[in-house]
This record gives sequence, structure tokens and C-alpha cells, in this order.
Amino acid sequence: MQKRVFLTLIVILLLIVGLLPVLSMVAKSLTVDGHLSFSAYEGVLASSHQWVLMGHSMVLSSIVTVLTVAVGVPLGILFGKTDFLLRRFFIFLFVIPLLIPPYISAVSWFDLLGTGGLLAPITSPRFTETVSRLLFGLPGCVLVLFSAFLSIPMVLTMVFLKSVNPRLEEAGRLVSGWRGVLKSITIPLILPGILLSAMLVFLLSFGEFGVPNFLRYDVFPVESFTQFSAFYNFKAATAAAVPLAVLTLAILAVEFWFLRDRGTGLSLAHEAAKAQPVRLGRYRTLMLMWVSLLAFLLVVLPLIVLLIQSAGFESYGEALNRAGDSLLRSLLYAAAGATVLTLLGFFTGYLIQTKAVCFWRSVDFMTIFLFALPGTVIGIGLVSLWNHQWANFIYATPLIIILGYLARYTALTSRISATYLAQIPSSMEEAAQIAGASWFRRMALIVAPLAKRSLFASWIVGYIFSLRDTGITMLVYPAGHDTLPVRIFTLMANGSPGLIAALCILMIAVTIVPAGILWMISNPVSKKEAI
Repeated sequence: MQKRVFLTLIVILLLIVGLLPVLSMVAKSLTVDGHLSFSAYEGVLASSHQWVLMGHSMVLSSIVTVLTVAVGVPLGILFGKTDFLLRRFFIFLFVIPLLIPPYISAVSWFDLLGTGGLLAPITSPRFTETVSRLLFGLPGCVLVLFSAFLSIPMVLTMVFLKSVNPRLEEAGRLVSGWRGVLKSITIPLILPGILLSAMLVFLLSFGEFGVPNFLRYDVFPVESFTQFSAFYNFKAATAAAVPLAVLTLAILAVEFWFLRDRGTGLSLAHEAAKAQPVRLGRYRTLMLMWVSLLAFLLVVLPLIVLLIQSAGFESYGEALNRAGDSLLRSLLYAAAGATVLTLLGFFTGYLIQTKAVCFWRSVDFMTIFLFALPGTVIGIGLVSLWNHQWANFIYATPLIIILGYLARYTALTSRISATYLAQIPSSMEEAAQIAGASWFRRMALIVAPLAKRSLFASWIVGYIFSLRDTGITMLVYPAGHDTLPVRIFTLMANGSPGLIAALCILMIAVTIVPAGILWMISNPVSKKEAI
């Protein structure tokens, strides 16, 4: 009884925090003076400009998705299936752009390729102008978002490779080489993971507004953000946001229906550890050179540019002086958000993994839906629901920011918890139940201690994504409570390049340090494995 009641309350909390703001936003956009009206949507549908923006978003997302899958899946196979050198180092390196706000990479490429960038003095004016024109448009957005989301298909490919039964591949090896095994057995088995990664990349690219806004490429999410933040036109902003939510829901529904009975759980197969890696042989060095070049261009070079641009103590002194308070708030809010996300994600993951309630699949779908939604949509929804006099204790305080974190990122911590909980034998909890221990006692003394690694991993992931959040925070933060990503975004319009670069380096530092700690704990290097 305790279990069912408590988990039902968790679901109700998720509905209030995540789904209710979106429903409130939609409901308000459909009423005028208390009467049903579609006038806001008629304006969107009748405007040719809106359809052009939608086309831009679709083209941008499609190109980014194709490129990331085309490069990320081979990288995942290379790192997860072969004896590639220094795989741990390169995996962490490729994940770095995902851990920071994507517009930081855009700032770096602007500092390198812009008309006043580092390459301008050593190249011809015509070349500089051409490259700058390409950067401020579709090619520049594709470059930045490709580097930001490349690690998604890479990591998901590696995860799904671990769930492939090695005996199937060994049987295939009796009649074919590794190339034939990968083509006919391995890749078809991990196809659901590849499709899942493509769906996530498409939705995240489609909902991104920071990079297109900085690189001046008009897309649909920027329209919604502009209508709300610049013109304070709630109905127009909502009318522009709802199509984003509908598209997200439709794509997720197709993906969910396709994968629901295909065994796409993230629990690792115990036999996968016995699988022998593919020997690269004479191609090992060639692959190392190719991956090193790709990592240098997409990750290392942008970091070097920011370091060069921010060189000197004056830039960092000015950065701390102008944004030190925002940095402290970011750390505080991220820590608070991570703590609540860890608790909520743990119980949500338990609910999903144990199928404790009959509607567990709907709960899982809801959390993924909220994660895939653009941050601007969730932000507008939160304003719609909580911007009332009676709710000032939430709306006028940092609590509204924490609610935004919970709405969007619970999917991450719940999936992590579900993965770890799947590896805990259910007999351990059942034995305690037979001994008379209550459900809360079983959770506190048995399940939680056994899942402590998942709690730690959930906290770090929740901290990183709360720290990097821009879309939600920028729309809902109360006066005087802006975070570092928001401060950087607002200073980009009139701040000096050295100041912006220094702020970006500070943002990267406070994000990478905990990510590195998580990586070292989750992936310890044995004495037999130096690479």
C-alpha cells in the first residue's frame, strides 16, 4: 500500500511539474475573453514567414541528424567494438561539446572565422568575408550543432552494442568476416538504438534557439522566444511554440511505438563482457589519425581559440567581476536541481523498472517527451501556469528555475536509475519483504545502498544539465537571479571578445570538472588496460 500510494504521488508530482504547464500554455492560447478562439494559430498558419522558418528548422535538423548519425555510429562501433587506441580519452573528448551550452561553440568559431577573428590577419579579405558569410547561416549552424550532438549516436551505439549477444556474432564469424558480421548481424540488432539517437538529435536540433540566434539564421524556435521575451506577446509565442510540441509528440509516438516491443532496455547483457574486440591490425594507426583529426577540429580547436582569445588575467578578472554572482548562483541552483532530480529520478526509475503501476509506460513516455521538448516551450508553459499573484512564492523565487530543471531533465536521472536498478536481483527486496520490512525501509536500507552508484551518477548528470541550461532559465528566472549561461548569452551582444571568451572558459571549467570525476569513477582503468 505504501509503495503504490507513494509512487502514485510521484507521478502526480511529475504531472504538475512537467505536463500541467504545457497544457496550461495550450489552454490559454485557445481562449480570448473566456471564449474558444483559434485566432493566434490562424495568424501562424496564414503567415508565409512562419512556414519559411519551419522549413529552415526542418532542413537544419535533418542535415545535422544525417551527419551525426553517419559519423557517430561508426565512431561508436570503433570505440565499442574494436581494439582502438586511447578509446576512453577520445570518448570523453567527444562528449565535452554536449556538456556545455551549444552557443559557446558558436562563439569560438566566430572568434576564429569571423571578420575580426584570429584568422583574419593571416588570410585575404575575400576569404575571410566568404567564410564569415558561411558561418552566419545554415553551414555555421550545422557545424556547431553537429559537434554538439555527435556524441549522442556515438554513446547510444556503444550502449546498444553491449546488449548484443556475442554468441550471435561468433556464429556469424564462422561464415563471414567481421565486416559481414557487422553488416548482417550487429547493426540490424542495434538499429533501434541508432533510430533512437537520430530521433533525439533531430528533436534537440529542432528545438535549439541559442546557436541560430547567435549565428543569425532564422528558425522556428527563435520566433517563439522573440515573441515572448522581446514583444511580451504570450499568445503569439504560444502559437509558435505549440507546433514544436506537436512535432515532438508525433516523432516520439512513432519512435515509442516502433521500439516498445523490441527489447530496448539499457540493462547490460552479462555475456557482452566476454565478446572479443575486432582487431584493427594495420588500420589501427590510420583510424587513430582520423579520429584525432576529427577530435581536434570539433573539440580541441574551439577550446584553443577561447583560451587564446581570453589570454590574460584582466579578462578573467573582468569576467569574475561582471558575472561572479551569476557563477555562484549557477553552482547553487545546479546543485539544488541535481539533488531533487536525483531523488525524483530514483523513484521514477524504480517505478519504470519494476512496472509498479499499470501506467508505467506512460510515465516513461511523458518524461522523454518533456526532455525532447524545446526549453522555450517548457519555459513559456511554466510562466503560463505560475505567473499569478498566489504563486509568487514560486514564480518570484529561484524555485521556478528548479521546477524547470525537474520538468525537462527527470528523464535523464530516471533512465540512469532504471538501468542500475535492473541489475539488482529482485530477490533481495523480496527477502526483506518476507521478513516484514516496510517498503520505505526496504528502499532506504537495501535498494538505495545497492544503487548508490546510480544515485551518484544521477546527481552529476543532473548537475551538468542544470548548469548548462539556457532556454528554460532565460525565460523564467526572476530579476537578479540570472545564471552564468544566461549572463553570457546576454553579454554577447555588447561584451568584448576577451570577456566573452573568459566567461565561456569559466563555464566549460565548472562543467568539465564534475564530468571528469564521474567519468573516472564510472570507468576505472584496470592495470591490464592502459588504454
